[in-house]
Amino acid sequence: MDQEEEKRILDWLTPIDYGLIHSDYVKRLQTGTGEWFLERKQFQDWITGINDTLFCHGIPGAGKTILASLAINHLSSKFRGNSAIGVAYVYFNYNRQEDQDFQKLLASLLKQLAGGCHPLPDSTKELYNEHLKKRTRASLEELKTDFKGVVAKYSKVFIILDALDECQFFELNLLLSGLVELQKEHRLQLLATSRPIPEIMDLFNHSNVAKLQIRAETSDVNAYIEAHMDKLSRVTRRNPVLREEIKADISEAVDGMYVVIF
Repeated sequence: MDQEEEKRILDWLTPIDYGLIHSDYVKRLQTGTGEWFLERKQFQDWITGINDTLFCHGIPGAGKTILASLAINHLSSKFRGNSAIGVAYVYFNYNRQEDQDFQKLLASLLKQLAGGCHPLPDSTKELYNEHLKKRTRASLEELKTDFKGVVAKYSKVFIILDALDECQFFELNLLLSGLVELQKEHRLQLLATSRPIPEIMDLFNHSNVAKLQIRAETSDVNAYIEAHMDKLSRVTRRNPVLREEIKADISEAVDGMYVVIF
């Protein structure tokens, strides 16, 4: 099977491409920031499988999405070339609710994991061929069955879900419930980010879950400010004392948030 046909099958599962969204977030990453997150015990325990799930919560603008994209990059780099490890992710967004029902979310995760198998799983190819003549799409039950089968092909699967609070709770609950069930049978590591909303927090009260509060680290804020000093006046840029005062004042004012910087 050539690459063009594989792409046709994967796009049949869903045309949604979270890789493009991820690439956009990666462009915003400031070099050297977020290392504290990757070094945290909670994250390292999640990577090694001590904890099945890592739930990262924080106020709006704390940098949760940036850290999620950093985690995805870290996993992709760490396990590059390791066909036994699967990585899949979803970036939720209030403005894309039509793409965020359970069936489409499951299809998106399946697309990524099936696409990581070489060659493409026979079950996915067979599912495509069954529907090809009828010009139909897979049912939810068919997607569930194939998803379980594809997950089983990996020795470990990492799934990152960013901004749970931007998904309808009903659809989110269906997705998380399904993933938690799969964790009972397979090595499926789940990392999720969200604002600290009680009903979402309650979804992570089961065993083997680590929780981590996210705040913008002072070192990250300072690095971001330093990298954008060229937006300030020439006098400010040439005055090192004033630069340090500006960094200190902004760092204190943002109070753990990224989005208010510049």
